[in-house]
Amino acid sequence: MNLATLAPLLALLLACNALAAEEPAPARSVLLATTTSVRDSGLLDRLLPIFSAQTGIAVQAVAVGTGAALRMGREGNADILLTHAPAAEKEMLADGSLSSRIEIMENYFVIAGPAEDPAGVAQAPTAQDALARIYRLGLPFVSRGDDSGTHKRERALLADAGIDPDAKWPGLTRTGSGMGISLQVAGQRQAYILSDVGTYLAFRQRIDLTVLSRPEPGLRNIYSVLLVNPEKFPRVRGEEASRLADFLQGEEAQSIMLAFGTKKVGRPLFTPLNPTTGGPP
Repeated sequence: MNLATLAPLLALLLACNALAAEEPAPARSVLLATTTSVRDSGLLDRLLPIFSAQTGIAVQAVAVGTGAALRMGREGNADILLTHAPAAEKEMLADGSLSSRIEIMENYFVIAGPAEDPAGVAQAPTAQDALARIYRLGLPFVSRGDDSGTHKRERALLADAGIDPDAKWPGLTRTGSGMGISLQVAGQRQAYILSDVGTYLAFRQRIDLTVLSRPEPGLRNIYSVLLVNPEKFPRVRGEEASRLADFLQGEEAQSIMLAFGTKKVGRPLFTPLNPTTGGPP
């Protein structure tokens, strides 16, 4: 083949290479499956744009409730999880579905209800006793009923109180929805509800319900970042997930958590668990 014949081929090759060089690199992204309480509180809207701006990694956040988020992780259908069900999370870590579990922040669950408090929840010595009073009197109670972290805790408290978690009583409503919607339903019905305090504070002016419980060990609510194991699920974007996990436990994100909610409700909605920001060690 002579030079004249090769010339058009070389020109075509050079043109293709030039076009390829002009094409932008594929966008980096990560899929975060998370509890609705973090989404409904507004914290994710504050944190994730900062992470993306710093790293160039887009975050697709799917707020589905802790139970569904954990299922996505167990099936390798998410890269990173943000949930609040410690017992279930530790089971997944033990079975190899997760490569890491990092506690990043906490708050408390609360039992909220009408200010007149017909069940006497405010006088109950424990959360278990408070739920037992509501159950025995058949008073209105709204449950998320969605296998979320809040629903898991509700079921555990009912079981500890000697009540079948699947039992029904005249005032029980199961929404099958997230925390924000469930709080609004409880407000409309002037019903009792178990909620994380962060979402309650974010919604309290819309729902006319009062916190009646006190902080206690049984109501402690720990949020953890979970890295789905890329060795078990090769399609998982492990590098991007690790970058997001590092950011969420880092000083900047933890400082934001420490202040988040102060301007709106007069107190933080979450307490960071990274000691470098002043949160509990």
